[in-house]
Amino acid sequence: MTKSVFRFLSRQPETPELYGDHHLLRLPRQSDYRSWYKLRSESRQFLQPWEPSWRHDELTESSFRARVTRNTQEFSSGLAIPMLLFRREDQALLGGLTIGYIRRGAAQSCMIGYWMGERHAGSGHMFAALHLVVPYIFTGLQLHRIEAACIPENWKSIRLLEKSGFEREGLLRKYLKINGEWRDHILYSRLAGDDVDKARTPR
Repeated sequence: MTKSVFRFLSRQPETPELYGDHHLLRLPRQSDYRSWYKLRSESRQFLQPWEPSWRHDELTESSFRARVTRNTQEFSSGLAIPMLLFRREDQALLGGLTIGYIRRGAAQSCMIGYWMGERHAGSGHMFAALHLVVPYIFTGLQLHRIEAACIPENWKSIRLLEKSGFEREGLLRKYLKINGEWRDHILYSRLAGDDVDKARTPR
């Protein structure tokens, strides 16, 4: 068993890059469009049941460029850190993970959300990504609480969160409008003081 190593590296101080033995998380770049478009378009039917309705221009290059600009602004303002997940071996794009709704002051918390390309799903990539992101949130960002919400029927996401040391807190009624419908979500959380042994180590 090899333990993924959390490292916070950056070519520029304002650009976080999280490295594990086999994975890399970083902010999106304009040059990522082709790989992002290919993965998202071929995974559309796989992703849509769990995401907000896609706009008519969802996959266009202009929309992606606007997204990257917005992501950079959100990171610069401290509101969110939207990252893409890559396999280090060949730099293949696997999916994405966002640290969002970052709240300081008395809350010191955030909400995470993630997506995985269909052909990469079920291979442990997002579990490895969470193994990198959780220490970064608690140590790098110095937050106290991580929240995640998933649709009750999304058993794969539920299994991922529970395997990653998150605890179920309750039901959020009609919490988010997903694929055109207001859907209930199960709220999960993990605290900085939680027993880290609850989360298994990715192989």
